Amino acid sequence: MQWFLSLETWVQALLASLMTYSATALGASLVFFSKRLHRTALTALTGGAAGIMIAASFFSLLLPAMEYATALPVWLTVTLGFLLGGAFIVGSDFLLTKKRIAFRTLGRRNGLLYVAVTLHNIPEGMAVGVAFAAAAGMQGVFAALLFAVGIAVQNFPEGACVAFPLRAEGMSAGKAFAFSQGSGLVEIPACVLGAVAATFITGLMPWALAFSAGAMIAVVCSELIPECFAGNKTVASFGVVAGFCLMMILDLALG
Repeated sequence: MQWFLSLETWVQALLASLMTYSATALGASLVFFSKRLHRTALTALTGGAAGIMIAASFFSLLLPAMEYATALPVWLTVTLGFLLGGAFIVGSDFLLTKKRIAFRTLGRRNGLLYVAVTLHNIPEGMAVGVAFAAAAGMQGVFAALLFAVGIAVQNFPEGACVAFPLRAEGMSAGKAFAFSQGSGLVEIPACVLGAVAATFITGLMPWALAFSAGAMIAVVCSELIPECFAGNKTVASFGVVAGFCLMMILDLALG
């Protein structure tokens, strides 16, 4: 841990982003072993990821944003930043849904899913980078690592959710894996960019934290919650509550 603490903030963020990307690739690699993933397991995993992300958005992003806000009233800075983050995701989903985009290789439905997942990975990566930029001391870095782990947990089923529909449409396992893991690659530069920008532009920190929190909550509400509750509601509810409690306990007890 001391070695990790001695690294530059952007390097810490880079290593964390490699972990979150690897989780996407690991989830996508399941297509090499099966054409479909057990629905109950996917529901529980997606619900747990949703709970982790909700808790992380509050404890790792919104609370630090309140501490950094100074130029404007705290409530105004955090609220506007949060709204902008949510609006970014909602607006992106709206454009992707309304635009009749043709995807020759993926098909329209899978193409839209792929673009949507890739697009929302950008604020996810930025959120991890901003979390490391906001970290202070071992406890802060550990909290940022926990947040990155939460993103990684969420990325695992996400990678599978992109890869399996492509495989089911007749695409080879290798191609389905390549497309799916590629959707997670954008998190790496986004993470480093978020860490560098928030580090060198101090006034940006509360806005970046609140923006990332709003984007994360919007992603959870628009994609993860509907996805997991479309299956077994009991399993999904347990997953969300368990994921939230896990992140809350780890953050409060150790962060």
